[in-house]
Order: sequence, then structure tokens, then C-alpha cells
Amino acid sequence: MSHKRIPKRKAAFAAGTVVALGAAAILLPNANASQDGSSNDAAAIAPKTLKATDASDLASQLEKLLGDAFAGSYYDSDSQQLVVNVVSGDNNVVVQAKKAGAKVREVENSLTELAAGAKTLKEEATIPGTAWAVDPRTNKILVTADSTVTGDKWNTLESTVKSLGSDMATVKKSAGTFKTFVSGGDAIFGGGARCSLGFNVTAGDGSPAFLTAGHCGVAAEQWSDTQDGQPIATVDQATFPGDGDFALVKYDDPATVAPSEVNVGGGQTVAINQAADAEVGAQVFRMGSTTGLADGQVLGLDATVNYPEGTVTGLIQTDVCAEPGDSGGSLFTQDGSAIGLTSGGSGDCTVGGETFFQPVTTALQAVGATLGAGDAAGGAGAGAGAGDDQAGGDAGAGAGDEAGAGGDAGAGAGEEAGAGGDASASPGEEAGAGQEVGGEQAGGDVIGGEQADNGQETGNGAGDATGDAAGQAHN
Repeated sequence: MSHKRIPKRKAAFAAGTVVALGAAAILLPNANASQDGSSNDAAAIAPKTLKATDASDLASQLEKLLGDAFAGSYYDSDSQQLVVNVVSGDNNVVVQAKKAGAKVREVENSLTELAAGAKTLKEEATIPGTAWAVDPRTNKILVTADSTVTGDKWNTLESTVKSLGSDMATVKKSAGTFKTFVSGGDAIFGGGARCSLGFNVTAGDGSPAFLTAGHCGVAAEQWSDTQDGQPIATVDQATFPGDGDFALVKYDDPATVAPSEVNVGGGQTVAINQAADAEVGAQVFRMGSTTGLADGQVLGLDATVNYPEGTVTGLIQTDVCAEPGDSGGSLFTQDGSAIGLTSGGSGDCTVGGETFFQPVTTALQAVGATLGAGDAAGGAGAGAGAGDDQAGGDAGAGAGDEAGAGGDAGAGAGEEAGAGGDASASPGEEAGAGQEVGGEQAGGDVIGGEQADNGQETGNGAGDATGDAAGQAHN
């Protein structure tokens, strides 16, 4: 969590740059943008090569264009193409989707039919430990039951799924137990609970705030960045269970610096430049205070999860692992798009499992907030464009970089920034490379797949007794 001032080892990264993430995978280069059309008719309707976020935007456009013929979509990460399901036999519908750049697949089940199936599950099989979401890759509802669903509960669920028909839904067992990932420990603390900060935002009244999980927001009203420390933020709004799992928490100090970035450990950050909708098949990254950085794929959208505390709807289902304390942590893409907030699931980062996330776009709309720091923090310049002046310093870095109120964003670890300093850090540059980060040496831009305690040891590194507890914009 970043507040009051920005450590120089973070401010030195050029804003807008996605640094290499040393974790479960090394990020691949961005896919090419959409190909230009060709005068050749065959080439003109060939599927375009798209980045995952561009595919999500195209899917939203095609949903409106195709109307009832649209039956979902997913991102094929191997071919870097958007696959769109259509139920209409009208060739004009297929041509429209192809001309827009999608790969078209004709399927049996419409979104209306799939929604009706989900409604039946809600009415007849709302059992704690169950979840369901539409899987566009199979054009079916994927129903999951955790290890607590046995005996009569399992029989009820299985018979309900069978009543929908084999071409409408499938059911599978999960070895774990569905639960929210809140715990006692470190990161952000409230009422004996530990969660993770998701994304810094600007509240509707212009004050600095952050998003986290709703079940964290209902667990405690005030939150600190150190265990048993003084509260630094107060819950403004929280939703859980029900139509989501999200909370808006406002910083108590209106001058708090809340940069739009995710701390991924090892002194590295990813600049967050926009909120985007998830797309099935897209690669995503999750950061949490317990397990650090992990990655995986989006498996389903608009998921319903029946937690012991109640039913939550509208979630994103993924195969990204998570553990207690990761709740509220950020789900994002390689290019810096905020996707979700960690809600819960089953399993852990040893055996894997199913994990669910609150969509960021829905949370922002519900609480009336905007992504990023805006003009908060008394002119710290969050979100300033290249060449903009920041509190007397030269903000030569790109959008979203902050010069720490005119300080030298390139200062090494432990240096105090002088007024009027230069914030023109180069892409990927690390301030004070080789400094201790939670007891490990961060020796360069790529951590080589190894981090201190999966990204950091919260509150343990030299000079960080209270520093990285919530990760300075860390989740």
C-alpha cells in the first residue's frame, strides 16, 4: 500500500512500463495489434491477431452487434484470436462476426438457454460448496462441487444437472473446500483479519481510496498496513454476500499518495492504466500478500459461488491459485489492465484448485470510483502524462509515474529525495538494484522465477519494519 510518500525503489520505474514479473511464468511480449484488412476477400474475413484486452473489447462489440445470435466468446491464447459462438444459421451473422475479426463457431446453446439452466440450478441446487459458470469453450454450464458436497447434497446437485441435459451442463468434484481467502497475519489488517489491497482508486468525492474484497470490508471497519498498527483507512462501502464481493476503503489522510500500480515483489511494480473485462482463455496474473505472484487462465464468467456465508454472483472463475490472506488482491493482465479482486475458492498454491474474482469494472461502477490516484495526494502527480511538471520536479517518466512530490524518483534505497529532482527514469530501471527486499537481494529487472517468500517478506527486510506490510500499492 502506498501512502504519504513513495519509496524510491518503486518510483524509479517508468510509468506505463510493465516490468518483467519473476513468478510462475515470465511474461511473453504483447501480441500484435489487429491486422489491417486486405483487398483479398478471404484475407478480409480471416481472424485477426489480438491482445487479450483487445479481444475482450471486440467481444463486447460483437455481443451488441449479433444480438440473440451471440452465444459467448473466448480467447484462444495459442492463436491469439477471439472465438465467438453463434447460434443462428443465418450466414449474414457469421459474415458480420468474421469481418469484425473473430473466429466464428456455430453452437447449440444460446445465452438465453444457458441462463435458464443457471436459474434452475439456483432454484433447486443452491448448496454451500457449489459453484457454476458458463464455459463458452464447451458451450455448457460448468458446475463444480467441493469436498463438503456429499450424500443427499450430491444427489440433489447431480439430479438437477442431469435434468438440464448432457448437452447443457456438466458437473465435476473439487478436492478442496470453497472458502473466502481471509486470514489472520500480515498485509492489510483489520479486526484480527488479514487481507490484501487490490487497486488504488479515487472515490467519487475525489479522496484517495482502494478496492479490496467485500468479505474483508464486512469483517472490519478500519484497516492498518501493519499488524496491530494504527488504522490508516476506513471502509466506505462493502458488498458481500449477494451481487458481488467488493469494498471501497478510503484512506484516512486525504494527502495519501495512492499510485495506480501493483507491487509484484522484488522491488518491481506493474503500472495499472485501465480497468478491463475478463475474457475466457486470457492469461491473467494475481498478486496476494500470502502467496505473492501467480498466473493462470480465465475459465468462466458470471460465476455463482455458494460460500458458507452466502451466495455471491457475477464472479470470474480462474485456475489461478490463492490461499488465505490473498483475499482482495489484484488480478491483472500483462499490459497493465485491472481485471479482478480475489474473492475465494478451493485448494492452494501446492495442489491448485478453482479461484473466483470480483470483476473490477463492476466494483468501480457500484462504488462510484475511478481507477488510479487522479489528483489525490496534494499534487503528487499520479497519472501525469509524459513531460508534465510535478511539484517542482521534471516528470519525464510516462503516464502514471510519480516523482514523490518533486523528489528524485531515481534515488537509491535509503536516499531522501531532494526538492525539484528529476523523475525521468528509463523503462525497467530499478532504483537501488541489489537492495534487500524482505531479506532477499533484488539483483535486476527479472527475478528469474525466484522471489523472497513469493515476492516479499512482509514487514521483514532491512528498513522495512513497517514499509511493505501492505506492499506500497501491494495487495
